[in-house]
Amino acid sequence: MYHGFPTLDGVEADGFKLGMISGFGGEWSDDDGMEGDAFVVAPDDSRCGLVWEVSKEPVFQEILAPEATRWGVWGVAIPLPMTNQENARKNFEAILPELKAKWSAWRGQILP
Repeated sequence: MYHGFPTLDGVEADGFKLGMISGFGGEWSDDDGMEGDAFVVAPDDSRCGLVWEVSKEPVFQEILAPEATRWGVWGVAIPLPMTNQENARKNFEAILPELKAKWSAWRGQILP
């Protein structure tokens, strides 16, 4: 899933990469960067989806449950508009601990 959409150069941590689908503004498009869709590629090349919005309130909730081919789709709040690579990197780092936990739990379920 999510193949054909680009990952962001320089927006990577601990082997996880952020990919763009929609809503990214500023240097990427005319969108305002306040809400959109993205995906994450894990170190094992598995993926999850993100539905994100800018908010000061922390949010990390399940939208679609993990399945064999994807470790879920998650609704997340991020602190900064997705309008440039630096904001994308900071936003990704803000949600990465929770993403890693979801990926680890999924791997524990699919691997013997």
